[in-house]
Amino acid sequence: MRNVTLVLNNGFKLQGKSFGYEKSVTGEVVFNSAMTGYPEALTDPTFAGQIMVMTYPIVGNYGVPSMEEKTNGLADFFESDHIQPCALIVSDYSEAYSHWNAKENLGDWLKREQIPAITGVDTRELTKLLREQGVMTGKIIFDELPEDTTSINYEENNFAGEVSCKEVIRYNEGAAKKVVLVDCGVKYNTLRSLIRRDVEVIRVPWNYNFNELEFDGLFLSSGPGNPTTCQETIENIKTFLQSEKAKPCMGVGMGNLLLALAVGAKTYKLKYGHRTHNQPVRLVGSEHCFITTQTHGYAVDANTLPQDWNELYTNMNDGTNEGIKHSSKPWFAVQFQPESCHNPVFSDPLFDEFKSLL
Repeated sequence: MRNVTLVLNNGFKLQGKSFGYEKSVTGEVVFNSAMTGYPEALTDPTFAGQIMVMTYPIVGNYGVPSMEEKTNGLADFFESDHIQPCALIVSDYSEAYSHWNAKENLGDWLKREQIPAITGVDTRELTKLLREQGVMTGKIIFDELPEDTTSINYEENNFAGEVSCKEVIRYNEGAAKKVVLVDCGVKYNTLRSLIRRDVEVIRVPWNYNFNELEFDGLFLSSGPGNPTTCQETIENIKTFLQSEKAKPCMGVGMGNLLLALAVGAKTYKLKYGHRTHNQPVRLVGSEHCFITTQTHGYAVDANTLPQDWNELYTNMNDGTNEGIKHSSKPWFAVQFQPESCHNPVFSDPLFDEFKSLL
């Protein structure tokens, strides 16, 4: 294994060994504290442009499933068709694997998709630094290989536009109800969750003017990056909300942020984000709590919500907003990921609620 070094923009360095593709890359360094689900996390478009640090020490021990097994054109065991983070950092990589549907080890998958990866790093020390100082840009440098000279401004780059589909795609055509899904970096299990409820899904690019289509409901997907870079999406949502007939709308992740911006609220960047399983959220006005998966780095400033808009959920750890809802119209969104297929499914009934509104 070749020596490789992670260099943060504050000068902090950690050296390890390469087990992925050997090239220098630059990205925003974030940590993911989930214990399982690395095939799903690595294909989650929410992590585009980021160097993912896994805090769970052993990664790779159950291998990687086949990308060839598909239903409705969607890979059965992944959240997109390729790896989304620009690099991976783990403490202890397990080359040997054992799982009923594994087809290859993690390192071979990373090499095939040209994604660098480091093992032998003290991820506890790195995570502690990111918690104290916040996420920051980092660069992966290989001995005797050219250094990546790319500079990245994560705040200004429209990552949602990069990972969105490029044309309209329809699923489950002919169903009684039609839902337009604005793809800002949709996870495949969002599509599966809607198809499973027997609706036709019209998946459109992030900046597509969906208001010209015939549909019964609007779904705003999750996605990566700063929501304020999606101004065309925000304007299309504004037009939707101003239409004479109030059609149902649901958003998740980025969808919560975009809906909030469309109604005049503000968003802000979290110090180190929520990227994990087992995040507790509370339904506002009740004692009902849910265990959720989260993959976001931005949040809605609930104090800026206009009249007729209320908080729907709040995070029990830090009190940040986890959802918004209109007081009378069928519009709501959540910041967490109710559709994540590697998390507890307590919040999956939110899709049933959306279907009932159509």
